[in-house]
Amino acid sequence: MYQAFEFRQGKLPLLISMPHTGTWLTDAVAAGLTEEALKLQDTDWHMPRLYDFAEAMGASLLMANYSRYVVDLNRPADDQPLYQTATTGLFPDINFDGTPLFRDGLAPGKEEHDRYLEMIWKPYHQQIERELSRLRDEFGYALLFDAHSIRSEVPRLFDGRLPDFNLGTNSGESCAPDMQSALVAACAAQQQFSHVLNGRFKGGYITRCFGRPEQHWHAVQLELAQLNYMSEDYPFGFEADTAQPTQALIQQLLQAMLNWAVGHYRK
Repeated sequence: MYQAFEFRQGKLPLLISMPHTGTWLTDAVAAGLTEEALKLQDTDWHMPRLYDFAEAMGASLLMANYSRYVVDLNRPADDQPLYQTATTGLFPDINFDGTPLFRDGLAPGKEEHDRYLEMIWKPYHQQIERELSRLRDEFGYALLFDAHSIRSEVPRLFDGRLPDFNLGTNSGESCAPDMQSALVAACAAQQQFSHVLNGRFKGGYITRCFGRPEQHWHAVQLELAQLNYMSEDYPFGFEADTAQPTQALIQQLLQAMLNWAVGHYRK
């Protein structure tokens, strides 16, 4: 039986989605992965721990259980590419670095893929839809923060080292312009971390699908360079001292969203 996600309902009009934190594998995927792929290198490691302050704030949390190597929850169901540059698909067959995930002839087939779409992908997105609808019904608006992380250097995906904080708003389409400005201002107010808005990562399918400011749903993606809270080398350990200032800035970003919404919707 598939349990696609863990959900914890909060008290604020804020949902934090973590679609790539899962490490569970189906039998078919586990049996086919290469020895290197079984390290699950492209996981958004330790995200629930990194965001452990958010539940105390009162945010709702939605955390995927299954690895993106089973099905990528931040890709559209029709698997249309989100970027013109190199990427991976709904049912990945390569790592971010371009190496194969599966041994020859052992990748799951269409029947398995259809099952993953029905039992893992759809429930996750339905839960986002339900929670954002509930929040809007209660507060008049809903905020979605899609939390991601990635190795700071992945030559196949981008040149050089990635900025520390990569904010994505689908080129300004997924949230109100002044909320976007508030997030950039929060990043610019500190000097420890580099940041960019709508750079290499403009927001994946979740941000683009559920960012509907005209319906009072405002969505932002954060792609965080992993060296700011963990070791990027196997076994990918969490580094608490490094993570502390990173957590502080993430909390400021979440608070900036909430402060903007309170000011905007009370006008």
